[in-house]
Amino acid sequence: MKLTVTTFISLDGVLQSPGGPEEDNSLGFDLGGWLVPHVDEGFNAIAGPWFEDADAFLLGRRTYQLMAAHWPNVTDPEDQAATKLNTLPKYVPSATLTSADWHNTHILADGDLVQQVTDLKAQDGRALQVHGSGQLIQFLLKNRLVDELRLLTFPVTLGKGQRLFEQGVAPTTWKLTDVRSTPAGVIGQTYSYLGAVSAGNIVVGADGKEELEPVR
Repeated sequence: MKLTVTTFISLDGVLQSPGGPEEDNSLGFDLGGWLVPHVDEGFNAIAGPWFEDADAFLLGRRTYQLMAAHWPNVTDPEDQAATKLNTLPKYVPSATLTSADWHNTHILADGDLVQQVTDLKAQDGRALQVHGSGQLIQFLLKNRLVDELRLLTFPVTLGKGQRLFEQGVAPTTWKLTDVRSTPAGVIGQTYSYLGAVSAGNIVVGADGKEELEPVR
């Protein structure tokens, strides 16, 4: 399975507490719920199909507990996100979560998490999906375990809060494979992992014109 990360971010890269004021107010964050005014049918048209290739989920402990309090109550068979989340395997790396009632939950409590995620990716299937889970995303990016980023960028700047790309993220080149926007100004972007960052110089050629000179 390829590992995909789906997350909501502000223009300045904040991903903390997008869906409600009480979702995550750690470190004094008091702007929770910032995405809600910008959700429209265009948002659903982008985010909804991203669930189609899910064959398993990898969720951080906080995100898992928020989802477990909500999604089991959504029983509409036409809701693809609910159907997927309520039936497919859900893997939760946590040293503090000792039990889970949400159907098909598996707690990854011990061992080398890099190896555990690598083993999950080696299983047959389409996508091992990560949603939200900011601290987990930092770990996955640092260890180059993410194959695809699916970002929804909202037209707000927050100035504080946990950001998608914090210190320690591995230098990486990504290929933009899809981009769409909504009437409310949300931009959906999909990036595939390419590898290490390449670089170059801008030089002046013999004809006096600027040229791009790759270095690596």
